[in-house]
Amino acid sequence: MTTLTKRLLLLFAALALFGAACSSDDDDAETGEETEESESGEESAASAEGKLADVLAEGSFKCGTRTDLPGFASTDADGNRTGFDVDFCRAIAAGLFGDSEAVEFVDLETADRFTALQNGEIDVLVRNTTWTASRDGGEQANFLTVTFYDGQGMAVPADSSAASLADLGDGSRICVAAGTTTEANAADKAAELGVDWDIATFDDADSLVADFAAGNCDGWSADKSGLVSNATKLENAPTIFEDTFSREPLAPAVLDGDTGLAQAVNWVINATIYGEELGLDSSNVGSADTSDAVIGSFLGVTTDDDGNEIEFDAGLGLSPDFAKNVIEQVGNYGEIFEDNLAPLGLERAGSLNDLAINGEGGVHYGIPQR
Repeated sequence: MTTLTKRLLLLFAALALFGAACSSDDDDAETGEETEESESGEESAASAEGKLADVLAEGSFKCGTRTDLPGFASTDADGNRTGFDVDFCRAIAAGLFGDSEAVEFVDLETADRFTALQNGEIDVLVRNTTWTASRDGGEQANFLTVTFYDGQGMAVPADSSAASLADLGDGSRICVAAGTTTEANAADKAAELGVDWDIATFDDADSLVADFAAGNCDGWSADKSGLVSNATKLENAPTIFEDTFSREPLAPAVLDGDTGLAQAVNWVINATIYGEELGLDSSNVGSADTSDAVIGSFLGVTTDDDGNEIEFDAGLGLSPDFAKNVIEQVGNYGEIFEDNLAPLGLERAGSLNDLAINGEGGVHYGIPQR
């Protein structure tokens, strides 16, 4: 072997060793990056689940709502809270803690809803709030299962000559609540009709109602349920047009990133809907036949290979019998609706808020709990 050949072999060997070292370093670096990413992901997941754990550790949760919308959320002279949204706050408490009274109600003005959610003043927002893309994307709000499908409408004073939206011409003063989707929807409707409405905004519902009652509004635009609700405050009931000119899905929300809490609230809402589909209500859920596999898993019971009943835990961070607690202590969706909204004259049958299985246009659909 020549001296030149020996030198070339030594050079190749050195290069091979260098390449192996670099490869090893790269592998270590990649492994390190994967470990860091994995740890970061675990921390993120732990943080998301941690919110639910923190809430459960508190023994109660803070529900953002209001006191001035009869049927949805109001407080009587004795301080008793009633309403559709109030009952969903209680349903969440029953699902989380097994106690529908384990809730702290936090009253919020319309303009303060999302700020309260962002700064931790509340854990869950349940305040007749429309789910929109810009709110989902810009308010750090994670909207959950829709509890009430609404739409914007228009009311006019009882003595108004206007019989439809088309009768509200240029210069008509249309009163709306500030900080809602209503103002933009009203402006869009005016443009569609080719008229120039004078849209006046109000910071609180009582001021708007007072101005309308004083005859200072040619029209009052809001979610139809809100119009029906606030009409109870007036001596002379307004005329509410049949026209519906927007979609207003009202849904609870939690802060972006609160994944565990979001899942828990979603399944509580689902329990009210699916429970009704299964024929379970506050009067019979305690004696339901858990040998039926569907009802059993809904109520947190299943059977082992020997036919013995055992707990069914879906891994949501909730008690296996959370759905039973929700139905027993607060009621199914139909009961919540009938108790709070039916007295206002809001009809469920044939509306979007009916059960889909009834085949009359309803869209509420229970997700199997198994």
